[in-house]
Amino acid sequence: MKNELENYRMMVLIRRFEETIERLFSQGDVKGTTHPSTGQEAVPVGVCAALGPGDMITSNHRGHGHFLARGGDPGRMMAEFFGKATGYSGGRGGSQLMADYGIGFLGGNGITGGNIPTAVGAAFSAKYLKRDRVAVCFFGDGAANQGTCHEAMNLAAVWCLPVVFVCENNQYAMSTPVAAAAGVPDLAVRAAGYGFPGEVVDGNDVEAVTAAVGLARERALSGRGPTLLECKTYRLSGHSRGDPRRYRSRGEEAAARKVCPIVRYKAVLTARGLLDEPADADLVRDVEEQVAQAVAFAKNSPYPDVADLERGVFA
Repeated sequence: MKNELENYRMMVLIRRFEETIERLFSQGDVKGTTHPSTGQEAVPVGVCAALGPGDMITSNHRGHGHFLARGGDPGRMMAEFFGKATGYSGGRGGSQLMADYGIGFLGGNGITGGNIPTAVGAAFSAKYLKRDRVAVCFFGDGAANQGTCHEAMNLAAVWCLPVVFVCENNQYAMSTPVAAAAGVPDLAVRAAGYGFPGEVVDGNDVEAVTAAVGLARERALSGRGPTLLECKTYRLSGHSRGDPRRYRSRGEEAAARKVCPIVRYKAVLTARGLLDEPADADLVRDVEEQVAQAVAFAKNSPYPDVADLERGVFA
């Protein structure tokens, strides 16, 4: 029961965190841009529920949910958005460039597909050093068509590396529907061309994601190499801040909201007798307070010292 409710709470936290970020950006409280993962919460929560403490993650430009699910601090994340010194990158990286090696989160990446070779490198290090751990790589359907993706998967297969490739197929690469950019209905079938298993997973079912990742992790740790999991979900938000989403209808979005991961898992837990409306209201209220505290922490944190302007700059 504890794990089920914790997973539900984490999905609600990711949703409220992303909605708050979108609001702060739209109000001008936070500068730049951001890529929310609203609607995709079951994938990061389901993946991280199956991982061990030593496992590693590489994330992409839409990685807030990945970081939170792995144990990232909402306050430090929020401070990074505000450009504050208490942020994960000292206020220098912003939305896409945060990391915490202590929890195995190797960072986000602003280059589409740029984190996939990094995951393969992390998996190689685990195998070379004979460490009982796996690397997990989150990427979208758009990145699945990048050359780096194919090269990395091929090398992972050749070297039989302990890596799990998690494709979050949220149906759109910016404004391009996946069917207009891929010649196959299921991207998971591409794994056969590299010589390792590929599986389509219901990316709106947190327990299905956990089960699939658990099997893929076991395979990797037993020395049988990579797995590709295509988690089919839906991005409820725009591609990034200011995206008017003219490439799809509001009716399509409304239909997706009715079967989003949070709605579905709430119904599951209610049917199991683990959740009711008063308990859910208390949980949501607690999460909203946690997010509000994160915003307050960020606003009250200091800006970086100009004397440290060049610290951490390598080029």
